[in-house]
Amino acid sequence: MNKIEIEQKDIKQRLDVFLVNYFENKYPRAKICSAIEKGLFLINEKIQKTSHKLKQNDIITFKEKELNSFMNPDLSLKPWNFELDILFEDEDLIVLNKPKNMLCHPTKFERENTLSNALLYHTKGVLSDCGGLDRLGIVHRLDKNTSGIMLAAKNNGAHENLSKQIKEKSAIRKYFAIALVNFEEKKGIINKPLLHSLKDDVKMIVSEEGLEAITHFEVIEEYKGASLVELNLKTGRTHQIRAHLSSIGHPVFGDSLYGAKSFMRNEFYNLKTQEQLLQSYYLSFEHPKTKEKMEFQLEENKFSEDFIKVLNFLRSKYKYEY
Repeated sequence: MNKIEIEQKDIKQRLDVFLVNYFENKYPRAKICSAIEKGLFLINEKIQKTSHKLKQNDIITFKEKELNSFMNPDLSLKPWNFELDILFEDEDLIVLNKPKNMLCHPTKFERENTLSNALLYHTKGVLSDCGGLDRLGIVHRLDKNTSGIMLAAKNNGAHENLSKQIKEKSAIRKYFAIALVNFEEKKGIINKPLLHSLKDDVKMIVSEEGLEAITHFEVIEEYKGASLVELNLKTGRTHQIRAHLSSIGHPVFGDSLYGAKSFMRNEFYNLKTQEQLLQSYYLSFEHPKTKEKMEFQLEENKFSEDFIKVLNFLRSKYKYEY
């Protein structure tokens, strides 16, 4: 553990400014700020804001190996020979069915077995790179344990066009979720801003300080203690569906991060799943080159095994008949 003791001349300096000078401008201020926010620098063993004013006797600590990995990440990707479920492919783009338990792109924990690695192998390196060298081809994300339809781009022109369609919501993405607890309102809009939690940087929380997040939902089928819900996103925040459904008391089945366990009925516990039952099942967009409307919808037999297993169980034992 490296330690920096604050001297008299450094008192009242902002933490981020001090660190930029301490490392002799080796790292840009934005990168230093990100490292502070991620807790790579501690002040007296506590995380502080980038604007923290240094005081006498403050001690800054950091782990050199972790800091170097963050500041100088290895962005090289290795091709991964994995058989992708391709729904459509041409010289500009790929539409595919991403399996559950697969990351979209490398992280500090997983560098090789991700969708980007598989796309790199499949296309022999013909992928867009405007999203970053560690996110080759990835136009938009699905969580690791969310399965279903995704877009990938083979060149930067297609990537930028498709990204714009997603941002402007002319591209339509729909999801199915198995949500716990029966809904009083069968159709509605969840309009709650979302922000990364300070206590858990993986989790999103509802906060007035967050970014606008809007989710349309409609109950499609009802069971005793759960519902099949269709969701249409009007914004694309991290974990939006999961955080929104949890915020109204209907966490996604199996979603340990957003409190599903406390809502699970006893008879649901034996239905082992790899986290949340959330399925991207519909996608429509305009082809970036031909301008043709492209539309894709997964049949139920193409959903994840977890999703199908639980859905069949609920339909056979707990479905409400009207």
